[in-house]
Amino acid sequence: MSSPFRRVKSVEQSITDTDEPDTRLRKDLTSWDLTVFGVAVVVGAGIFTLTARTAGNLAGPSVSLAFVLAAIACGLAALCYAEFASTVPVAGSAYTFTFATFGEFIAWIIGWDLILEFALAASVVAKGWSLYLGNILGASASIEITDSISFDWGAVLLIAVLTVLLALGTKLSSRVSLVITTIKVFVVLLVIVVGAFYISAKNYDPFVPPAAPPAEGESGLHQTLFSAITGAEGSTFGWYGLLAAASLVFFAFIGFDVVATTAEETKNPQKAMPRGILGSLAIVTVLYVGVSLVVSGMVPYPELADKTDPATGEVSGSTLTTAFEYHGVTWAGWVINLGALAGLTTVVMVLMLGQTRVGFAMARDGLLPRSLARTGKRGTPVRFTILVGVVSGVLAAFFPMGTLEEMVNIGTLFAFVLVSVGVIVLRRTRPDLERGFRVPLVPLVPILSILACLWLMLNLSVETWIRFVVWMVLGVVIYFAYGYRKSVYARRERGELVGEADASAPGVAAEDGPSRGS
Repeated sequence: MSSPFRRVKSVEQSITDTDEPDTRLRKDLTSWDLTVFGVAVVVGAGIFTLTARTAGNLAGPSVSLAFVLAAIACGLAALCYAEFASTVPVAGSAYTFTFATFGEFIAWIIGWDLILEFALAASVVAKGWSLYLGNILGASASIEITDSISFDWGAVLLIAVLTVLLALGTKLSSRVSLVITTIKVFVVLLVIVVGAFYISAKNYDPFVPPAAPPAEGESGLHQTLFSAITGAEGSTFGWYGLLAAASLVFFAFIGFDVVATTAEETKNPQKAMPRGILGSLAIVTVLYVGVSLVVSGMVPYPELADKTDPATGEVSGSTLTTAFEYHGVTWAGWVINLGALAGLTTVVMVLMLGQTRVGFAMARDGLLPRSLARTGKRGTPVRFTILVGVVSGVLAAFFPMGTLEEMVNIGTLFAFVLVSVGVIVLRRTRPDLERGFRVPLVPLVPILSILACLWLMLNLSVETWIRFVVWMVLGVVIYFAYGYRKSVYARRERGELVGEADASAPGVAAEDGPSRGS
């Protein structure tokens, strides 16, 4: 069999595969739907919790600048995603784009990486939703099974309902998302407007607090890779703290790339995809910067630092509610809990949507069992949707997710790097392709995107890098144990699919034809 690096699936073949009767997705989405999905998945708990905690623990008032730095990195990557999605309007996002430029093996790696991003993120956010549900109900949304194991019924309930909704159709999911997204954006705007009346200019001074000595435990594997390389004295406040904060708040932007996974279900992807991706990113950046300026202006940043209960040793983090309670505005807590609950609902839904579309694309190519790629009467991959629901539900029900946010960050940044490189490669190998959107100043903008993402990756902890490498190694093992021999490309090479319904699958011809340039 051929080298996995030479199994390149042409853009034309990727588009042709979307017409297979048994694996065809329904084209229902518009640019407005895509923008709603983007805002729905990005505006979540991060805006209500991450903003205050990052200001108190890492960056002080400069947390707003940290959001700007993270948004710039996302914006550069978003331009690259917009070009790819308008050129290759096929489900799978970075997985599909990578298959068209680097071949099957790298495509599998990025697909495996996206599984890490979407599946873990959906489970993490579902557990966060469960906590907010408990706050509203006044009781924990989990049941203790043993002294060491608890069953998070709140997270499982949410995932079960969303799984059914996604199986019923993407357009229906978009309509539900619009209603809930409207509620949470209203809550965010309310927080900004009300909080603005309590801003004091003295709370912005100093805007970048002086560096503090490393906190207990902030050394060795727990320090950022950049600090470890440069020998810096920790990453708390100062410029190192600002950079570490930018890498951390990047988690709040996770998900705008999910919009690209729905390209195959979009009516006019050449125009709608760039508008949806860039439009949603612009909206959420304004909201994040607005909230961060308000919360850091309402109270001195030390008031937002994590607090340790001297009796129990339990650590509690601050939220936007902390800033309002500082001024005696207690009713804001209920509003923020409601907004967070609404926000997290759509975040989990769109993350699960992204996971199903990436897995669907991988299954259609045979890198996962082909039976998972079959679509139902409503034009959705029902089997894979149910599988994602079950796996996400189990993870959210039983596993603690407190340390996995950075794992999601590094997986997403890695995907951004490959997509940015792919734009440069495809411009050289296929200059003839019709592109609905073109990244300006190529290769400068993609190179800046690569550097920005690598910089943010360097500011994640050594511990996170080790976990990421282990996950990637596991993915390589699975590929050579299953995908390398079972993929559609490999089976067609062996002549097993000649004359069958899926004879349109990528074949050897892709090596010497359009995928290598014209």
